[in-house]
Amino acid sequence: MIVLGVILLIIGLVFGISILWTLGLILVLIGVVLWVLGAAGHAVGGRRHYW
Repeated sequence: MIVLGVILLIIGLVFGISILWTLGLILVLIGVVLWVLGAAGHAVGGRRHYW
């Protein structure tokens, strides 16, 4: 999710498409939150780890 967000950020920045930039930013933030929760030992979506 983080990688897809970064790709959308780059594409949105290069081509000047603001909706892709916004979606990329949202995906990166959600991915980072899930990663931190998984690393802290909290079950995320029924899983012990989030990759």
